[in-house]
Formats: sequence, C-alpha cells, structure tokens
Amino acid sequence: MATIHDVAQDAGVSPTTVSRYLNHRIELPPTTSARIDASIKKLDYRPNLMAKRLSTGKTEAVGLVTPEIREPFFAELASAFEDEADRHGYTVFMSSTRSDRDREIASLERMQDGHVDGLLMMTNTPDDGTLAALIGKRKNVVIVDEDIPGVSVPRIFVENTEGAYQATKHLIEAGHRRIAYLGGPHGLLTVTERREGFLMAMNEAGIPVRSEYVTMGSFAPELARAATIKFLDLPLPPTAIFASSDYLAIGAVMGLRDANISVPNEVSLIGFDDMAYGTLLTPPLTAIRQPVEQLGRQGFQALLAQINGEQPPLLTRLPVELIRRQSVGAPTSKDFRT
Repeated sequence: MATIHDVAQDAGVSPTTVSRYLNHRIELPPTTSARIDASIKKLDYRPNLMAKRLSTGKTEAVGLVTPEIREPFFAELASAFEDEADRHGYTVFMSSTRSDRDREIASLERMQDGHVDGLLMMTNTPDDGTLAALIGKRKNVVIVDEDIPGVSVPRIFVENTEGAYQATKHLIEAGHRRIAYLGGPHGLLTVTERREGFLMAMNEAGIPVRSEYVTMGSFAPELARAATIKFLDLPLPPTAIFASSDYLAIGAVMGLRDANISVPNEVSLIGFDDMAYGTLLTPPLTAIRQPVEQLGRQGFQALLAQINGEQPPLLTRLPVELIRRQSVGAPTSKDFRT
C-alpha cells in the first residue's frame, strides 16, 4: 500500500505539502496540485483515516438533522450543505427525523458519542425545552431555518417578516382588500414572523384582518385545501390568498380546483419558499424566494468555523425576494360564486 511519503517522492514535493493539500489547508499552484493528483492516482494512494483521526482528534464527519428529506425545501438545503462539506473534505451523516422528537434526541446523542465533529440542526416542531437542554451541553451545533429558543449557538434564518410583508403588500398593490392567510403550526419562528409581516402590511394599508380569513395550525397541504374551501363558502369570500409556505400554496391550489375557481381571474394566490414545482403550476406561482442553497452552504461554513475553534456570528439573517409570476392579478368586481 502506497504511503504519503511515496506520493510526495513521486510528485517531487514534501510529505507535509501533500498532507496539507489533502486536508484543504494550503493553496498550491495548479501545476503542483496536478502533479500530486496524478501521483495519488498512479500509486492508488488511500489515506489512513484511522491514524489521521487519532492524530487530529477529529472524525472529519458532520451530522445533518432534517425533519423530512422528501420535502423539496429540506432536500435542496441538504444537497447544498453536503456539497459544501465535500469541498472541505468532510463526510455528511444525514438523519431524517420525520418530525419525531425521539429521533431528534438520538441524533444529538450520536454527536455526543463522537461519531461526528459537529451538527447542523433543523426542526419543524416547537421545542418543549428538551432539545434546548441537550444542545446546551454540546459544542459545534448550528441551527438553521427554525429557532430552538434558549440556546446560544449560531443560528441562520431568512427575513421571514420582511418576506411576508412584501407578499401581502404585493396583493394590496394589485387592488386586493379581502385577503386570506394560511399559516403553519403555532410556536415556530417562521410561523410567528410571517404572520407578523402579513399583519404589518394589512395594518399599514388600513385593512382590517378578518378572523374568518385566517387559518393556522399546520404546513400540511390537506389543511390548506380544507381551509381554502371554507374561505370560498363564506358569504363574502376572499379575492386573494397568501399561503405562508409553498406546501400550503399547493393545498390552496387543490381547494380552488375543487371549487372550480380560476387563478388569478377569480382568486389570486401567493406562496412563500419558491420551490421549483411552483413554476409547473398553471399559472406559475408568485412567491417569496428563500435562499435555500445559501442556507445550506452558510450552515456548513458556520459549523466548520466552530470545529476550527472560531466563533461565527450567533445570528445571521439572509434576504428574501419577491418573484412575480402569473398567479396574482387584480380582483374582479364579479362575485365568482354566482
């Protein structure tokens, strides 16, 4: 089996240079790195990972805990996180918890057992204090997307309030006054902040928020579907719906189709996330775009900084953007139910 000394001799550099190059701790001229790569391939060199881990005290692996890898938002974020980890020579162990608290706890305990150097944590259920207590005892944890109150670790969120404000204002500027709102489960940061943004825009425009136009409690499309049908059965139904996630927007689309209501001719619709499937709807969905890839990449960078003994910012907010498509139009004077 070839050694690092064999590679160094063949490439005409020192073993230290090869080691630092393989650990991504040195920038070499392209010709030098090409020689090292060629020697590694020629000699079929494989690093002794066990010896390396014993000498550095690091596993060169990180954990990623996600509520549901099948959902496009979490899948895209995980892909970006893994790509950034790979660029820095780290392996990613992924855990999809299905929003199960026991699975989340098990993921944190695996990190304590020394299986990974750090952990990126995502949850979409309100914490009862259990996760906060476990995270408070650990080093090298980064929280992304949803907050876990009571812990002092780096957290990376998007501008939820501003995004919801922009979405609601876009509907108001299109002429809508009867605007319905679909929200997620109570107790989550994104849910609270997006509702605040909706209320800010409505209050700024002097439009009363009607309780019968607001439904909250879940990100499940079926809830949004049922809520949308209820909206349409009101004596004075809304002319626009703001769904505070694209999953809720999909549910709203199903409800509108069930009622044979045209978008945007009879009801306008706007979402929050801007997942790729939104462009496949008819008409394509207007939405607030989250920088999902950036969430994943910056999540790993913050984690790597901790692993290397640095202290990244405790709070980072990433900007959002309104993407205008064809699902928002001016309200019609006609009552679509007649």
